[in-house]
Amino acid sequence: MSSAAADMKKTLAVTPYKTMRGHTKRVSGVTHLPGGLRIMTCSFDGSLRLWDLESGAQIGGKWQDEGDEAAVRTMALSPNGRTLASGSSDGTVRLWDVETGKVVVKWKGHTEFVESVCWSPNGKRVVSGSWDGTARVWDVKSEKPVEGLSPIKTGHNYVYAVSYSPEATMIATGGFHGIEIWDAKTGKRLNQIKDNHDICSLAWTWDEKKLIGGVSGGEIRIFDTATWQQIDILNGHTKAVCFITLFRNDRLLASASDDGTACLWNLDTNLQVGPPLQHKKIVNYAAFSADGKLLSTGCFDENAYVWDVQAILKPAGLEDLLSIPDAHKSELKRKSLSGANATRHPPIRQTPRGVPPGFFDNAQDHNPSSTTSRLHSDSSLRRRLRDFAPSWGSPPRALLTRLTQPFRRSQPNSDQPIALEQRPGPSASSRRSPPIVEVPALDDKKALYTARRPERASDKARRIKNPKWWARVVLFLCCVSLPTNDSHQLS
Repeated sequence: MSSAAADMKKTLAVTPYKTMRGHTKRVSGVTHLPGGLRIMTCSFDGSLRLWDLESGAQIGGKWQDEGDEAAVRTMALSPNGRTLASGSSDGTVRLWDVETGKVVVKWKGHTEFVESVCWSPNGKRVVSGSWDGTARVWDVKSEKPVEGLSPIKTGHNYVYAVSYSPEATMIATGGFHGIEIWDAKTGKRLNQIKDNHDICSLAWTWDEKKLIGGVSGGEIRIFDTATWQQIDILNGHTKAVCFITLFRNDRLLASASDDGTACLWNLDTNLQVGPPLQHKKIVNYAAFSADGKLLSTGCFDENAYVWDVQAILKPAGLEDLLSIPDAHKSELKRKSLSGANATRHPPIRQTPRGVPPGFFDNAQDHNPSSTTSRLHSDSSLRRRLRDFAPSWGSPPRALLTRLTQPFRRSQPNSDQPIALEQRPGPSASSRRSPPIVEVPALDDKKALYTARRPERASDKARRIKNPKWWARVVLFLCCVSLPTNDSHQLS
């Protein structure tokens, strides 16, 4: 068997995993929905359709804006997977609710076909590119065009592709004779990459170090974003590369072409992986599943196809192209931890098991800020006095012990640690609170301990020198009480 025949047999062996039939015109877009069980397609027949990935059957009826039959030329799923943005041949950009299948926002402004739409990474904005030579940025929350960015008047006669950079600092537009880079906040043009061919599709690597473009001549060009110079080129397609998409690890690229094929590319080596995925007509779109194991394509033959990527990689021993690199994992973990630590380790306070020593040391009866505390203490004292009324004949020492007990706390052993807990935050109340002890938090969920500070002689002298108002009351009651027999003493 000749080498050409062997290659042909190998090519014919790669067949679609599933075929979705139902659209009545070319399929212009496809995307995988969260959960890995469904895909969405859009078509020049003016509809969007939902499909079961396992059976290949359509779910429910077609989605179509009421009274509108304009061809849907492109679509993109929001980062949270809840909303679809679509661009139509009537120049309208629409947002669709994925759960209801209804249009929730409709933007008009372009005067020609909307050929490309892209979400900002945070899902707050959508950028659209049109055959009218402009890009427009739309605010999802306000449902209005963003001032200063609508329109962005590009140097392209036609805008075929728009793409937000991963950090949302730049917008790339591809079209007639090259690529232009724009400031995503101001709309100012930052750079321009000229080409003898049109740029039909764009994709950024997650670290923003590379920008990849699909070219009308069939090439795929890779640019260094530090210099905006071409650093490599992928050859394989014989006609325009309509669409390119990167798997999220930036090691595997898929391309769709006017030559009727879709290709997989190993970006570690910049070589094609496996044979081209053959279609009967132009392949307009491609999209990876979340795990990269499946690739869906949209074709001019009115069908969408699903391909088993893992089965293509396995014979070549390249299954690791679906793995996520450690550097990428570490970066995601770092961002996650930095966000979590922003609210960790609040200040610490003593547990409210009693009034700590020295709490009343500096309290003054005439201090306005202590009014709430005085009123509370006064009412407490009156209740205690009523409780002690039958014992007013007790000897002064016993009576003094009973009356001062509400204001005492048991003195622990000086070697015994005191449990500390985290303070939830400052209180809006004007009531005085216990002193706060600030210590580094070792674990948010565990009690922390510190040794009690021994009482100094100066603290004791100050307390004796400045008796409190309630001490004066007790002394007064002791002085006016009548002596009684020992049998009336409190135990």
